[in-house]
Order: sequence, then C-alpha cells, then structure tokens
Amino acid sequence: MSTSILDGKRILAVDDEPDVLKVLEEEIMDACPNCKFDKATSYESAVKMINSNDYDVVILDIMGVRGFDLLDLAVKKHMRVAMLTAHSLNSESLKRSFDMKARAYLPKEKLGEIVPFLEDILKYDYTSGWKRLFEKLHAFFTERFESDWEKKTGLNWREWAK
Repeated sequence: MSTSILDGKRILAVDDEPDVLKVLEEEIMDACPNCKFDKATSYESAVKMINSNDYDVVILDIMGVRGFDLLDLAVKKHMRVAMLTAHSLNSESLKRSFDMKARAYLPKEKLGEIVPFLEDILKYDYTSGWKRLFEKLHAFFTERFESDWEKKTGLNWREWAK
C-alpha cells in the first residue's frame, strides 16, 4: 500500500450528522493512520477549531452547520476546503462553492471515495483540481442536475486545460 499525501496532515470535518463524521473518520484514518482528524458537529465549535488550528484540509457540510459561512472563514485563513452535501446537491451550490474558493464540491453519496478527492485537493492547484473533480463527477452532476447546468453555472471546465 502506498502512502497517501494526506498522511501526517491535519484534517477537520464538520457535519451535524454524527454518522457522516464516523464514516469520514473511518475512510480517512484507514488510508492515512498518521493523520490528525478533528471533527465538529456545530457551526460554533467549528469556528473555534478553525480559529485555533491550522488545517491542511477542511471538509464542510453545507446544510446544518452554516457551511458557506465556515467556507468563507476557512478560505480567509488559507485552508483548503471540500464542500460536502446531500441536501444542497444542485448547480447553484456547486457554483457558489467554486466562486467562494472551495477546492471541491462532493456529494455525500461519494463518502466511500473521499480519500482520492481529498488527495487531489492537496496535489493540484485551484483550477486543475476543479477540472479533475469535474472529470470524475461530470456524469454524476449531469444525472442529478438540470440538463443545462454547465451553461447555467458558467463553469466551462473543459476550457481550463487549453
């Protein structure tokens, strides 16, 4: 087994659903047992943690913990953020995540695949990381969102590599 780029990194996961945090912790710690994994179940506790620690990666639920407010705070502190959602799975939240400088927008249905997405957040710069995310999840987003989601959001990811 090769070592994950996440190994030794400090990760914060914020979600109001303890079962989601448990799955995240299991997936991440299985792949990189030397990670420091912190978790929060409320906006208030997440703010305290973000303000008092330096995280390499922050995973934020959108609903239930004021995810976009936390995204703004974490990005201002130069943290790399992945947005995670089940209830806000739509092209508007995807576009907002991109515009607010999240590094990824992930459906909770993909929790079992979280580690490669987080590794990409650390490996790639902002635009290259989003291009890679769209390559992996384009079919998923096209199936879940309205048919003209790319045009509506203006996220012309195919053009980024040119």
